[in-house]
Amino acid sequence: MKKNIKSHAKLVGIIGHPIAHSWSPIIHDTAFKITKLNYSYLAFDVLPKNLRDAMKGMLALGIVGFNVTVPHKEPVMEFLDEISADARLVGAVNTIHVAEDILVGHNTDVDGVSEALKPYREQLLNESVTIFGAGGGAHAVVYSLINYYRPAQIFVINRDPSRAELLKKFFADSQNYNNIRVVELHNLDEGNVIESSRMIVNATQVGMYPAVDEGIMVADERDYSGKIFFDLVYNPVHTQFLKNAKKKNAITISGLEMLYHQASKAFELWTGVAMPLDKVREKLDRKFKGEGSRREKKSVLS
Repeated sequence: MKKNIKSHAKLVGIIGHPIAHSWSPIIHDTAFKITKLNYSYLAFDVLPKNLRDAMKGMLALGIVGFNVTVPHKEPVMEFLDEISADARLVGAVNTIHVAEDILVGHNTDVDGVSEALKPYREQLLNESVTIFGAGGGAHAVVYSLINYYRPAQIFVINRDPSRAELLKKFFADSQNYNNIRVVELHNLDEGNVIESSRMIVNATQVGMYPAVDEGIMVADERDYSGKIFFDLVYNPVHTQFLKNAKKKNAITISGLEMLYHQASKAFELWTGVAMPLDKVREKLDRKFKGEGSRREKKSVLS
């Protein structure tokens, strides 16, 4: 989408590293166009060492609010003036609202996860779930599961087990939830852990553009009918993780579902206006799914 920033437009945006993969700018700018709000959404590639200065810069530039993506969702909390109750209980921030020079942190990823999983609530209640990853996205998934789906057990698999242990302790302390089991990646008996789980979630960056040929593999040949595979990666829409699961007859949920719903909540926080989500979807669904396919083909051929 070609940028056409009007004079005196209110600025919002996103910070992360890397940031070129993000589809948030086009979602929000489409919503601003539909609602005729004079806002513009910009992407800022911010290195971890520059995060503190970036927060000061946002205030100095009069930016109204911004999203936060990897790797800043947890570290950014140190530099905020206020943090919402939900974000504090999640242990991560993905949306910041600037109100009268006060940086207020929120977590709309929780809304994104909860809405994406809502159609599968009956299948997920009191079931076990496996999550790959232990960062900010995984925190939002765990929080949503505990509060809306009452999982029997959550298996957390992370390259660095110590980070997964921190997640386990965080939710034991903050939510009094003691059914998280950390599974070390190099000792993973993948078949047994995944076999006992109703849902498997990729909350890592594996498979994200441009590394679209990478995927968290399900090695065995068993049929996964009735299991749900949920990828937080949305670019491409059809990740290797989801393709592998679909070949085994699993239900698959793209990260695009979470992206739309978390964006809708952030939009409302910044503008006070509900995002016209159905109209945004109507304009962008075909573009996103087509763009994801083109990028996959380009990456495979290069």
